[in-house]
Amino acid sequence: MKTENQTIETDFIFLGLFQYGPMDSFLFVAIAILFSVALMGNITLILLIRLDPRLHTPMYFLLSQLSFIDMMYISTTVPKMAVNFLSNSKTITFLGCEIQTFVFLVLGGTEALLLGFMSYDRYVAICHPLRYPVLMSKRICWFMVTCAWTSSSVNSLIHTVYVFQLPFCTSRLVNHFFCEVPSLLPLVCQDTSQYEHTILLSSLIILLLPFTAIVASYACVLTVVFQMSSGKGQTKAISTCSSHLLVASLFYMTTLSTYTRPHSVHSPEEDKTVAVFYTMITPLLNPFIYSLRNKEVMGALRRLFVWKM
Repeated sequence: MKTENQTIETDFIFLGLFQYGPMDSFLFVAIAILFSVALMGNITLILLIRLDPRLHTPMYFLLSQLSFIDMMYISTTVPKMAVNFLSNSKTITFLGCEIQTFVFLVLGGTEALLLGFMSYDRYVAICHPLRYPVLMSKRICWFMVTCAWTSSSVNSLIHTVYVFQLPFCTSRLVNHFFCEVPSLLPLVCQDTSQYEHTILLSSLIILLLPFTAIVASYACVLTVVFQMSSGKGQTKAISTCSSHLLVASLFYMTTLSTYTRPHSVHSPEEDKTVAVFYTMITPLLNPFIYSLRNKEVMGALRRLFVWKM
């Protein structure tokens, strides 16, 4: 009996993306398909980049990192949510919630910074092509990736440790489908308004600064492209930049919406809907928008099939 009481006191209970009901089996299948497509898209891209020497360039190195992050990112939240649709238990242990929060923040922050570095890569390639081998050397690429992972890990560790040492109220009902800092703050039995200023500052640095860099980089790229005489080149550049900006905007705008507002003005239903975009839709779209539409990647895919046959 003592063990059961401890479980009730320490476990969190998810209310889920939707209220659990007769549609659970359908939602499980839909989410499983979405998860599988996202996983296969990112795994395919990673394998192509690794197996084809022609894709061993800074741009595709950064893309392989993005695909790895997206693969881990969607795996952090979706499997647990999908299982909850078919399970009678919707709980997650205190430690499990803590780990999920930490990993989710690490991957989300790293992706936000990496997208900014990827836009810088395109800026250098188009605006300073002669200096590209120097400005985007292998050493610099690894430095970018290391900085993204390290800074995001430190930021995540600070927030996770602080949040989970706060006093939680008796109710452990999390009105969400995974453990996320904004969804946990309403359960805290003390004023968190000062801490929310820290969340705002972190979000502006990790989310808003890279997004501003992306917009500035693509603005410079389009300026250079419009000076070209080739109409075909201009059309291709506009198509590429617009698709990249669309997916980047989807990721940054939804995450900023969640992490820059005080929890007093949050709507749980709205937060869950917004979270779907940066936890599931973005990892699904990234491999298709950034690479599988690319002629070099499609060429590598054809060569792989020919070699296998």
